[in-house]
This record gives sequence, structure tokens and C-alpha cells, in this order.
Amino acid sequence: MSALPVLLRRIAESVVPAEDVEIPRPHRISRSALLKGQKFESAVAAAANKVTDRGGILVLIDADDDCPAKLGPSLSSRAKAARSDRVSCVVLATMEYEAWFIASVSSLAGKNGLPNNISKPNNPENIRGAKEWLGRQMAGSRTYSPTTDQPALTKLFDMALARRNSPSFDKFWRDVEKLLK
Repeated sequence: MSALPVLLRRIAESVVPAEDVEIPRPHRISRSALLKGQKFESAVAAAANKVTDRGGILVLIDADDDCPAKLGPSLSSRAKAARSDRVSCVVLATMEYEAWFIASVSSLAGKNGLPNNISKPNNPENIRGAKEWLGRQMAGSRTYSPTTDQPALTKLFDMALARRNSPSFDKFWRDVEKLLK
């Protein structure tokens, strides 16, 4: 996920602007593989090996149809058990990472193929198929491409607005802030 380092840098610039924060390349594993057997613990261990002494571990996955309030604490316990020597945070984007864009979609009006008059739907985190929702909003024959649009929209979306409209993004922000401090 090339968008994640972009988002982490943006948050770091707000939270610890004077510090030079090193963000290692994300350890990417498909959601289905991550949740099978001991893959989660192996991924946490691999991520821990990439960070310096002061570094922590951030796990970000799409909740999809799982309840973040149930799966999140379970994964958090597993992360702590796998590497108790590191601070770790687990965040589940409700339903998908793209729901965070939808939560602040008015700040993206007129950008990346989105119309000037776009408005936030009710309950953006309840949209199953947030990528497809964004694609349907895009002008002309353009469709949403996670590879290109996710990093571009990550650079542009209003994070304060997303925090107000998306509890999972607000949790993500608070967890990243904890890791940075």
C-alpha cells in the first residue's frame, strides 16, 4: 500500500513537525492470508524487525464485514503477545481505507476526477464497496484505481474532516500519534 507512508508522513508533520520520522516500507499481506493461522504473528514479527529501538508497529487492515470492535482487540492482543517488546497498534478501517476519503469527500471536490459538487453521503463508513462508490462519482470514463488514486487522494483529503466523520480514521490518527510520541 503506497498510500500508507504518505498518510503517516502527513500525520507526523502535524503531530511532531520538528522530528525526522523514518517510515519503513509497509509489510503488505492480503487480509485473507493475514487472518489465517499464525500469519498475523509472523507479520508483526517481520514489521518489528524493520523498526529502530524507538519504533513501534502499526497494523492497518480493512474491516470489510467484520466488526472492528471485536476483531480489533483480538488482533491487538495477538500483536502484543507476538512482540511484547514493541509498542503496537491495530486499526481496522471501517469498511475500507477509501471510506476515509468519503468521510471528507467535500475536500476532494474537483480533484482526481471527482465532481465539483460532490457531497458526503450519510454514514460513509457503512458503505460496502467504497472503492466502487468513488469510481461511480468520477467524471467521464474514468474509474477509481487504488494503485493511482489511493496515494493521490491520501495527499489531498482533509484529515480533520475525516476525523470528525469517521470514527475509524479518528482511532487511526490517535494510534499513530501514540506511536509518534
